[in-house]
Amino acid sequence: MKLSKFINLYGCEIGDETKIGAFVEIQKNATVGRCCKISSHTFVCEGVTIEDNVFIGHGVMFINDLYPRATTAQGGLQTEADWKVERTLVKKGASIGSGATILASVTIGENAIVGAGAVVTKDVPADTIVVGIRPGWSVKLKWG
Repeated sequence: MKLSKFINLYGCEIGDETKIGAFVEIQKNATVGRCCKISSHTFVCEGVTIEDNVFIGHGVMFINDLYPRATTAQGGLQTEADWKVERTLVKKGASIGSGATILASVTIGENAIVGAGAVVTKDVPADTIVVGIRPGWSVKLKWG
């Protein structure tokens, strides 16, 4: 494992031979597989599983809450008991371009490529290239 300076890792699992760039945060109950590259300024929140051989570009943001709120209906600050962590899965060999945002409860399929700046709101099939905002991807290609 190769870790840069200025990273925040806590309660997560990181596989062998994975490289993590500067200013990355990986939260508790997140998993990163073997031989991955997580580029600088990326945020991997609780509930995200990244399988082996995955590339994550610079400044990628994962989201784990479908209905984010700061306070409860009674007006108090929310705690962990007030919301549900949604799971996200990035399958083996996938690549996510810089600046992409991955919303909660999606699966990015094996060897799929998510273009830079994309906003992923639905599952991405295996062996597919997507860019833009789904629904209505600008490009959707399938090979293999």
